[in-house]
Amino acid sequence: MSKIVSVNLAVPEPNPTKDVGVTGINKRPVDHLVHVRAPGPKTTGLHSGLVGDRIFDIANHGGDDQAVYAYAREDYDWWQARLSRRLANGLFGENLTTEDVDVNGAVIGERWRIGPRLVLQPTFGRIPCSTFQHKMGEPRWVKTFTRANRPGAYLRVLEPGEVWAGDPVTVEDRPAHGVTIAQAFRAYLTEPELLPGLLEIEGLPDDLRETLTERLPRGTGR
Repeated sequence: MSKIVSVNLAVPEPNPTKDVGVTGINKRPVDHLVHVRAPGPKTTGLHSGLVGDRIFDIANHGGDDQAVYAYAREDYDWWQARLSRRLANGLFGENLTTEDVDVNGAVIGERWRIGPRLVLQPTFGRIPCSTFQHKMGEPRWVKTFTRANRPGAYLRVLEPGEVWAGDPVTVEDRPAHGVTIAQAFRAYLTEPELLPGLLEIEGLPDDLRETLTERLPRGTGR
């Protein structure tokens, strides 16, 4: 059954890689029900979609289009085999660790129903940064993570609700354009020739669409 295996909230720790000085990437599973709602604008809203979670680098993380971050337990297991170390749920900074959910194969704009009321929508993949590399302690982690194309998915909140470990996940609707989180991640970071097709789909965050337009290969029209 497709389900949430853990709900993870931030345990703040020092962040020497950015001027903010503190990071919420260190997330750990909680054993209670968590309310999820749209947090509002990135820099002026509530930042995280999960009540009790914390985001400190508000210029780059959080807001309605990055309200929730999901990562698949199966992808953790894939990384464990390659890194020869145990990777606990929440280590990558995700709010929701999933099981039997094709997170990277999710189509941008599809609808996930989690439990009875919560509805989320994948928007884009997680872009690795210096904070993530420092947390992992792996040389060249940003490039390694990018090459693997297993970014996990940011999600916006379409209908607020509660989430708890064990809640079922159901894909209720899937857009016909078929562009997945993994395909969009690849277009953004390693294959810019794919960007024109990506820009045509609905469901992309507006600020991301502007950034992608700037990255179009020279001479490419829209």
